[in-house]
Amino acid sequence: MFSTKSVKLDKDLVARVKRYSEIAGYSSVEEFIAHALEKELSKLDGAASEEEIKKRLRGLGYIS
Repeated sequence: MFSTKSVKLDKDLVARVKRYSEIAGYSSVEEFIAHALEKELSKLDGAASEEEIKKRLRGLGYIS
């Protein structure tokens, strides 16, 4: 069973996510968001240390 958490998102961002999730054939906005997060987090998997995670996040443009 999954645990859930509510997250507040900007109204315009939600509209964009809704549009793209429908175009891509997702059954819900939540499914699209979960898939997008899993995809991005998979880029960090396998990092050997916190420093490696930071390096990967910098490379992805998430931190400077």
